[in-house]
Amino acid sequence: MSENYVLVTGGDRGIGRATVLKFASEGFNVGFTYYRRRDEAVETAKQASEKGVEVFYTQMDVSDEKSVAKALNEFSNKFPYLNVLVNNAGVFSISRFEDTSIEEWERIIKINLTGVYLVTKYSLPLLRKAPWASIVNVASVAGQTGNVFASAAYCASKAGVIGFTRRLAVELAPHIRVNAVAPSFVETDMVKEFIDTPEKRKRVAELHPLKDIAKPEDIANAIYFLATKESRFITGQILSINGGRFTC
Repeated sequence: MSENYVLVTGGDRGIGRATVLKFASEGFNVGFTYYRRRDEAVETAKQASEKGVEVFYTQMDVSDEKSVAKALNEFSNKFPYLNVLVNNAGVFSISRFEDTSIEEWERIIKINLTGVYLVTKYSLPLLRKAPWASIVNVASVAGQTGNVFASAAYCASKAGVIGFTRRLAVELAPHIRVNAVAPSFVETDMVKEFIDTPEKRKRVAELHPLKDIAKPEDIANAIYFLATKESRFITGQILSINGGRFTC
């Protein structure tokens, strides 16, 4: 049985599922959370179990402290420690600023930013028990530039994740490394709703110098690299995964 353990929030689909399966394929015992889609969580667990590793999953609302505390207590009863935490759970928003209510603003910030804070806070005891440990946060290109198809609330929440990542890299060194990935468009179920025709997909692909759209597996591979010993001397960094968009 492997001695490496990872926890992925929002592991039921999209980038989260791809990340769970990547770590499982590399021999990590995997834990993950889901919010509402239990059927998809069951499918993720089934696919991960086929890799021959230990799998545990539970429901968690990242924006609710009691829910986070309960879920991490469950993980601590299953796993002796955590080598890797992947803060992936989040929500997307495209509303214009003037149309954004204070309730919507607070909802986005609470899930995308406060959720990262809460899960990290309650995971730290398990991370500190591990022989080696790292955290990878899923930010977004929207946290790096305002020239994106996303709301001000979403951009602010992901910019907050980037700042949080950099500060924690300083505070938690040298035992725990902290990095983030910042994807552009990724072909998740959510994005596919916006590019539901070949013409729309082509237009989005053309925004990137590589003339394509990232797959969830592309992000999962980058997360795995940043999380593991292959990147042992990298911390406090934001890895842009955008096909050259905004950087070329």
